[in-house]
Amino acid sequence: MREYGVPAISTVAPDESLTDMVWANAERFADAVAFRRRVDGTWIDVTTREFAAEVLAVAKGLIAAGVRPGDRVALMSRTRYEWTLVDFAVWAAGGVTVPVYETSSAEQVAWILADSGARAVVVEDDTHRRTVESVVDRLGEVVRIWQIEPGHDCAIEELTALGADLPDEDAHRRRRAVGSADLATLVYTSGTTGRPKGVELTHANLLAEIRADIAAFPHLLRPGNSMLVFLPLAHVFARAIALCCVYARTTLGHLPDVKTLVADLSTFRPTFVVAVPRVFEKVYNSARQSARAAGREQVFDIAEALAVEYSQAVDKGPVPLGLRIRHALAGRLVYSRLRAVLGGRCVAAISGSAPLGEHLAHFFRGVGVPVYEGYGLTETAAAVCVNTQAAFRVGTVGRPVAGARVAIAEDGEILLRGPMVSAGYWRGDRTGEWFATGDLGDLDADGYLRITGRKKELIVTAGGKNVAPAVLEDRVRRHPLVSQCLVVGDRRPFIAALVTLDPDFTTAWAAERGKSPDALAEDAELRAEIQTAVDEANKAVSQAESIRAFVVLPRDFTEEAGEVTPSLKLRRDTILKTYGDTISAIYERR
Repeated sequence: MREYGVPAISTVAPDESLTDMVWANAERFADAVAFRRRVDGTWIDVTTREFAAEVLAVAKGLIAAGVRPGDRVALMSRTRYEWTLVDFAVWAAGGVTVPVYETSSAEQVAWILADSGARAVVVEDDTHRRTVESVVDRLGEVVRIWQIEPGHDCAIEELTALGADLPDEDAHRRRRAVGSADLATLVYTSGTTGRPKGVELTHANLLAEIRADIAAFPHLLRPGNSMLVFLPLAHVFARAIALCCVYARTTLGHLPDVKTLVADLSTFRPTFVVAVPRVFEKVYNSARQSARAAGREQVFDIAEALAVEYSQAVDKGPVPLGLRIRHALAGRLVYSRLRAVLGGRCVAAISGSAPLGEHLAHFFRGVGVPVYEGYGLTETAAAVCVNTQAAFRVGTVGRPVAGARVAIAEDGEILLRGPMVSAGYWRGDRTGEWFATGDLGDLDADGYLRITGRKKELIVTAGGKNVAPAVLEDRVRRHPLVSQCLVVGDRRPFIAALVTLDPDFTTAWAAERGKSPDALAEDAELRAEIQTAVDEANKAVSQAESIRAFVVLPRDFTEEAGEVTPSLKLRRDTILKTYGDTISAIYERR
């Protein structure tokens, strides 16, 4: 078994908890700006002292309302300042936070609340309240529902008033009684292959992750820098980085609606952003589409090629002078405009949750905004491997973070261990000495991990050829017209694909050609465009693994239809079932 590990930089003490950072910051750096909060379209500063006072006030309210040590409190909301405030308040009250995606269906909410035994729920708005209330009669444990936005009462104001008479010291005694071994949160998996499972993450797990991440990104996670979080905080990836910001006093902003992302990036002007690969694909495709609309497509193509060439040259050694000069010229003409879209101060980005793809990684690094791709799972409290400024290898997810070890089993499965790895699942199995991820990968001699596929997603054709679909899917999805790609072919004679279209780009593409955007699935010209993406993807695999046929579907995969998770991962079983007849027809025609 091949192994690679990095020593821990510190040990989490038994008496530590996640709330320590709130009061340590408030006592030592009282006037430092911890958050910039969006109020009526304006960013308002919140200092560490003000945040600690709000956390204490809400925690006192939770205690007065009857939340006991170890009680689970569910939190269902979009990404906003109050999400982080309530999260810390639950911990200060000795409770356990149970995040719920704000897009969850009533049945999903019912399952998570029932399985976790949540005693109370904090929701964002009337819609979320109605969802919870529609299932609460089945949930004997839930005794209180609070709402962040006005509609009934404002949760923050109500809890603050409820705990006003409780002495501060009573709340401090409650939070100081929490130790690092205590459960901090139950994070439910996205359920791509069945019922979501509650992953147990302790205060020690999250503190180990926070310290390892800060050690990995010292130039980003430090006082004076800023980050705008717009991914769902119910996802452990976004939440872990947000906690890092609080710990490191990196000013944090929350964005609940990505529709205003471009405008908010220009006003918040973050030092770095955290996103999933689909966001970076959208930024790239938008830039390409804008250049095309302005008649500058050829200039963009040249600049894109230069960015990739420059990044590749960085890996090989000193960059030739001629390339440096051409790259600098492209920087003034093209790259500066791309950086301006990210607010003008963004020096890097962190990507996770799914593979980014080598072309995009080289492109963004060449543009001047390196995307540090990492790898982790809910069970590892987010990143267990990352590329960093000091150790960056495109095509990999980096090396283990401090304290983590990675091993590759005989069958290629990735195994993990370290202080950030969960001990197991709520009312379920333990993870064991080594956590078996279900992912397939390779470790090189320098400890860089490359993800090669997913064990359960591995396709075995009728001819016995093993095919990892992600290699093909990632490359097809790079085409601006493509939203999603699902490779099929298990026990079939050849590999095929289901392709969905990106409405942001197909609408403009259709308008340029006088076509209806509602009738493109069978359009010969569009199919020819998609074929170019398929041909490009096929260059990465052998002939036996290549896509020999594809179908363009009339609509995109959606979360509402159960086809993608909130973090945009494909639910393959659902899609294969929904489009079973379509897939069968592909093979009947050949």
